[in-house]
Amino acid sequence: MNVKRAILWRVYIAFVAVCLFGVLVVWYAIKIQFVEGDKWREMAEDLTTDFQTIEAVRGNIYSDDGSLLATSVPIYDLRMDFKAGGLTNEIFNEEVDSLAYLFSITFKDKSKSEYLREFVKARKEGKRYFLLKRRLGFKEVKMMRDWPILRRGQHKGGLIIIEKDQRQRPFQLLAYRTIGYSVDGVAPVGLEGAYDGVLGGVSGKRLMQKVAGGVWIPVNDENEIEPENGKDIYTTIDINLQDVAEDALYETLVRHNALNGCAVLMEVETGHIKAIANLTRKSEGVYNETYNYAVGESAEPGSTIKLASLIALLEEGVPLEDSVDVELGVTTFFDRKMKDSEPGHYEKLTLQQSFEKSSNVGISKLVYKHFKEKPQKFVDYFLQLGLGEPLNLQITGEGKPRVKEPGANDWYGTTLPWMSIGYETQSTPLQMLTLYNAIANNGKMVKPSFVTEVRQTGRLVEKYEPTILRDKICSKETIKKVKMTLEGVVENGTARNLRNENYTVAGKTGTAQMARGGKYNKSFYKSSFVGYFPADNPKYTCIVSINGASNGVYYGSAVAGPVFKEIADKVYASSLQMHKDIHQTIEAPKIQTPENLAGHMDEIRHVMNKLGVANKLEGDEAEWGQTRRFDKSMEVQKRPILKNLVPNVVGMTLKDALFLLENAGLKVQAVGTGKIRKQSMPPGTRIYRGSTIVIELR
Repeated sequence: MNVKRAILWRVYIAFVAVCLFGVLVVWYAIKIQFVEGDKWREMAEDLTTDFQTIEAVRGNIYSDDGSLLATSVPIYDLRMDFKAGGLTNEIFNEEVDSLAYLFSITFKDKSKSEYLREFVKARKEGKRYFLLKRRLGFKEVKMMRDWPILRRGQHKGGLIIIEKDQRQRPFQLLAYRTIGYSVDGVAPVGLEGAYDGVLGGVSGKRLMQKVAGGVWIPVNDENEIEPENGKDIYTTIDINLQDVAEDALYETLVRHNALNGCAVLMEVETGHIKAIANLTRKSEGVYNETYNYAVGESAEPGSTIKLASLIALLEEGVPLEDSVDVELGVTTFFDRKMKDSEPGHYEKLTLQQSFEKSSNVGISKLVYKHFKEKPQKFVDYFLQLGLGEPLNLQITGEGKPRVKEPGANDWYGTTLPWMSIGYETQSTPLQMLTLYNAIANNGKMVKPSFVTEVRQTGRLVEKYEPTILRDKICSKETIKKVKMTLEGVVENGTARNLRNENYTVAGKTGTAQMARGGKYNKSFYKSSFVGYFPADNPKYTCIVSINGASNGVYYGSAVAGPVFKEIADKVYASSLQMHKDIHQTIEAPKIQTPENLAGHMDEIRHVMNKLGVANKLEGDEAEWGQTRRFDKSMEVQKRPILKNLVPNVVGMTLKDALFLLENAGLKVQAVGTGKIRKQSMPPGTRIYRGSTIVIELR
């Protein structure tokens, strides 16, 4: 009986203990869930681990000669884990004073005592991801890794280095909108946006731990999945020509107090864009790139569209000699009056003269005469020339062109004549440039391109060949006549100010009233010039378009023409194959005196004296000179060297030429041996520092 009672007591005790334990578990569950729930949920959230994305290094963008246009530069954030296992109190207390001192003298933003208080407080509070400094360069990080405490690394010193990439443009704002950018949440712009998938690479993964304060820190030094860096793209942009285009455009915009403008230079055969400048006025005398007008602005082009009208007339069999009564530059179509830019000069003009002198009346009357009964055929000529469709460029943001068609709600009886001179139709400057380039290219229309190659670590991944949009835009006979007429614009017409002795130019001026607020404004004009050079063997096509010139001058020849000329002069000066030999102005007679010399005046005198040749000195004070041969004597003439102008080095030795040209800020490319017989930049032309001049020796 006693045994049974003893067993029962044990069972009762066990049962009570189990019940008490169950009650205790329930009580703790309730306490954790409802009383301390927020605390534990916050702790669980703070101690989460997860795989975080590691962004790949973005690829570079290069110019046509391999110069960097955009690149990713690493920057670093330095943080510190004050609870690192190897960071003992002894090490911290011994070295923290020196660490605070180095921070204060290096960054000079806080005193040593302020830094010391921050570090001691962070240590006391057990900060795991304390920010030391943001946006540091590699040299700064390398230096700081040798500082007290930090030199012990991550596990013993608590040092955490976070690497990030920052996009930089070595040439600053040069071709800013064309290079563009790619930012999350913002519409992609330019090459950065269009080639984001190529440049961006493939992201990697790293295991990260979330510590107190919601901060993520890496669990270890190794990535779980390594990122694949982005590929590089090589563009068609020539940095030197880009600089010239932007400078020339900027100076003209300031001079005429214009609202905005663009300039584009394209290679005829390939369609490669060598320079593209877009500037917008921000305040008086201040312009920068905020919009790519060349690519995105679809607007009425003005008189440059007369090229399409000329082609349509010629294809219809209208001869260049066909005359038209221009009525002293004023006529009427229905209830609208058509005027020339400068009426009162001519009664009759031929088709060729109407184009060369940009007679609105002449072109519109001829178009109306031959197409009023078949307007769709005139429109079809425009469409055949590609004016009704976008170019589908390699960059985003292309403006949509528009060519009205009969039957449209806004097609009126006056649409045909006004359309023929550049109104009631829309195109972008780059679309218009493509049409003129096709004429220069003997009728073959090539697509403008900005990128030639994609490479990864130097290995070719993809190569972009020129794209032919149309093999032939019109007949060969029409091309021949159009070329002659475009040259006539410069020789006899509205662009006579672009004539020069070195190379020929063909093109067309444009001056059009622009609509503002839905109405045409007589004080707001688009001034443009588009053409190609050299006209006898076209290599480059260029368009300049300027909106809102407001200092009383707005004609295309006076506003846009000078920008075209400065760009063309620079191209000609730097392209040896585009012009004929530059010979010495004085031919040596067939006599026994030494060959003509050029160089430093002291050396020329020394040679003359050593040879015992009678010589006459001109300009004793001159530093540089040249000789002129006579039968039994020589004359030493001075050769002036002017600041910021290309010197004449023909006849000099390579040593003297290098001295003069490199001191002038030019890069020199020498071909051959002997004395210099030819230089690519004509003497006396303006110097753009960093440009390349080619000199030939024999």
